[in-house]
Amino acid sequence: MFERELSELRKKDLLRGLMALESRQGPVVTIRGKRYINFASNDYLGLACHPEVVRAAEAAGRRFGFGAGASRLLAGGNTLHEKLEDMVAFFKKTEAALVFNSGYAANTGLLPALAAGDAVIFSDELNHASIIDGCRLSNAAVRIYRHRDMGHLAELMKREPKRRKIVATDGVFSMDGDIAPLPDIYSLCLKHGAALWLDDAHATGVLGDGSGSLSHFGLEPGPWTVQMGTFSKALGSFGAFVAGSSDIVDWALNSARSFMFSTALPSPVVAASIKALSLVVKRPGMRKRLRSNTLKACEGLRGIGCDVVPGETPIIPLRQRTVRQALALSSYLWDSGIYAPAIRPPTVREPRVRITVTAVHTERHIRLLVEAIRKYGKRTER
Repeated sequence: MFERELSELRKKDLLRGLMALESRQGPVVTIRGKRYINFASNDYLGLACHPEVVRAAEAAGRRFGFGAGASRLLAGGNTLHEKLEDMVAFFKKTEAALVFNSGYAANTGLLPALAAGDAVIFSDELNHASIIDGCRLSNAAVRIYRHRDMGHLAELMKREPKRRKIVATDGVFSMDGDIAPLPDIYSLCLKHGAALWLDDAHATGVLGDGSGSLSHFGLEPGPWTVQMGTFSKALGSFGAFVAGSSDIVDWALNSARSFMFSTALPSPVVAASIKALSLVVKRPGMRKRLRSNTLKACEGLRGIGCDVVPGETPIIPLRQRTVRQALALSSYLWDSGIYAPAIRPPTVREPRVRITVTAVHTERHIRLLVEAIRKYGKRTER
């Protein structure tokens, strides 16, 4: 049915396939019978296989079983879901929180519900695809501002003096690793009476005190602030949440279709998130190791001439001029025992290999990565 379209993707080196791990998640994984150092995972703190997280999931499975059986609005929720939501609200310093089945479900469910009526959404041009789709699903007008360009955002907001406004941004941009200029966005929201939709999927557990982008900048959430985050990255579990005022959460469970019409998350998954969140709070050393490893990787790559900026997030993009070059670098790393797939359009405009560092990588892992990229650079110079 799609032979011609698939053929076109293949010609442009844009045809994707799936890669199946034969081992648990971690800094080293097994693929097709061979071990690879894994620089492709969002398991930033190494919690996906943490023994306490695994034991919590096992205990919940024995007590509650696995499948939830229904949506939360019917009989799908239990005391674990409520406990997790209370923990998230305390963690994010908000009145309430609501658990969703994924970050995609949260962005495409609640964002359109908040934008109902005569609203306008201002969205960073590099926002995650789920924010873009949430904007498309809404009835709101959408204004795209240049990436992290506060002058452009301010100009666009001035043009909409009477409409209800929502500024939507990633806290950490997942393909570039840079951080939204939240103090400036925060000020513009206050000035224009706008709500802030903050996708903190890649910041939660990583930035500030672990609670994300706002704490990184020393900002307090206001009643007009909605924080979305996921349990599937630094927390090593699955699912997502929205944290905000009690009114926003009440509106979410009454209007976000992705919440209302989805079966609740299984109890073992929720229990894993509860344990992971408690570890993030109690063990700041994990974030310190992550930060240290990130700096080592950035310094090593800069030392061999890579154009990387030592940042505060574990996402390091190695940008390439063409898709073929990104695939060639990824293939060379694969042959060197390193798993770091090429990222291509339409995910990004500029093709790249996206390196993600974790707290459980060792100095040797990072040294081998840097050495492989150095050798690749020498080879391409010939």
